[in-house]
Amino acid sequence: MSTGGFQPGSATANPVSKVELTVCCRNLRDMDVFSKSDPFCVLYTVNPRTGQFEENGRTETIDNNLNPDFAHKFVVDYFFEQHQPLRFDVYDSDSKSRNLSSHDFIGSAQCTLGQIVGSQGGKLVQDLRKQQKKYGTIIITYEELSSCKDEAVMQFQGFKLAKKDLFGKSDPYLTFYRCNENMSFTVAYRTDVLKNTLNPTWKPFKVPLRTLCNGDLDRTIKVECCDWNRDGSIDLIGEFTTNMRRFVEGSQRDNVYTLTKEKSKKKGKTYGTISLMSCRVQKMYSFLDFIHGGTELSFVVAIDFTASNGAPHSPQSLHHINPHMPNQYEQAIQSVGTIIQEYDTDKLFPVFGFGAKLPPNGAISHDFPVNFNYQNPFVSNVDGIIGAYRNCLPQIQLHGPTNFAPIINRVARDAQGFMNGSNFFVLLIITDGIISDMDFTKVAVINASKLPMAIIIVGVGNADFSAMEHLDSDDNLLRHGDKVADHDIVQFVPFSEIVHRSENRDMGAIQAQLAKEVLEEIPDQLVTWMKLHHIKPGTVPPPYSAVGRA
Repeated sequence: MSTGGFQPGSATANPVSKVELTVCCRNLRDMDVFSKSDPFCVLYTVNPRTGQFEENGRTETIDNNLNPDFAHKFVVDYFFEQHQPLRFDVYDSDSKSRNLSSHDFIGSAQCTLGQIVGSQGGKLVQDLRKQQKKYGTIIITYEELSSCKDEAVMQFQGFKLAKKDLFGKSDPYLTFYRCNENMSFTVAYRTDVLKNTLNPTWKPFKVPLRTLCNGDLDRTIKVECCDWNRDGSIDLIGEFTTNMRRFVEGSQRDNVYTLTKEKSKKKGKTYGTISLMSCRVQKMYSFLDFIHGGTELSFVVAIDFTASNGAPHSPQSLHHINPHMPNQYEQAIQSVGTIIQEYDTDKLFPVFGFGAKLPPNGAISHDFPVNFNYQNPFVSNVDGIIGAYRNCLPQIQLHGPTNFAPIINRVARDAQGFMNGSNFFVLLIITDGIISDMDFTKVAVINASKLPMAIIIVGVGNADFSAMEHLDSDDNLLRHGDKVADHDIVQFVPFSEIVHRSENRDMGAIQAQLAKEVLEEIPDQLVTWMKLHHIKPGTVPPPYSAVGRA
């Protein structure tokens, strides 16, 4: 029996997505004199420890073909929150040697895994280049690898459970264990605790089949019914074993289970029964399913221009522009924007400021366009965001207060126009201080949780950001009065903690870690919102057609 930490109503984390990359080339340069080239492709990925490209794998060699469709697939782990550079080198095979210097180099293309996943139709087309000259075209397509994308929706009830508490009844909950290949068991799911009852009816819950049984309907599932104790100790009421096929295909009578204890001294003694009330299996869509189906991420930036940042001309200011070193605002924009922009086809992003006095008369604004174009607040690419930010600084006066609600409400109004799931908004707020309008901000966040949007907050400087944890409600849904958020949409990360944890203070490593921590919840937030609103991915575009095919 497991003795791990108790987390009712939770499921174990799914493994990282794996994607399968398929490569084909078109119009390769002929490197052979008396025949066509014999091409093969080499994939390089970056080693996170060294930051250098290392060979990941090679395709087979296709003889005499300038338009090869390689059968060998590259399988790589996919992390939404990380910048994952890839390099594809294409060679003309001249021998059986594994040494690449023994073959003629045709050309190379570099991209990121995010570019491939975010490309239209899941197909990225790039030139193969050698010394700045084009030597052909490479086409890279992807598919998410998953043995099972189904989830089970189940409900159970107990009857005449054993009484475990001295002064009351039991407080029962169920724990489901997946059987591993070595016949050990791993916790897959726990239900909520129901207090003071011997005849519980647990609410319906969802659990992925790959978590519960790795997609194998005949794999053993062990279920324990335990009594919750305030001190965290586990008091086993009884257990039974079954499998998913019996849950799905068996009759209600087949799914009444007698609780027993394997180590009980009293042979044949039972401790109540557990019955399956309902079970259905439904398709579980992933983040990549929605991206491949056409959902785009709309990136919005909001920058804190309050006086607590310090006058920009001072080297101690958080807004000080150093030509040799980006400030923390710029690093946050680069870290997050570099990832997000790969999932937005037009690469145009609205950028807003708050807490500043604006020209010409010093009016205070909490949601002004940083480019001062109220009809078109969009700028192009991450470099455009940095440029607009730098151009804005000398034209405004830092003031206050630090109000979040106006900018959240602005983005929410835009998100309301995309309730069909075609766009998911990601608002990045970079701030140095404590929120002045916390009550209004909580209401704004709760309202935004009903919309296709997520909020990332990066705290810069050394202020006390403890209040931000109320918004980042990982454990309990955000509440204000009688209002409750539909789901958690806020992720907060203090920049100083990332820097403090960085051993060598390397800027590249700091930015990569910041991007990972602030973006890692976005896929689940998107999928959760789609689920809550019963939205399925759009139609998948047709795959790339090879030469000579319709």
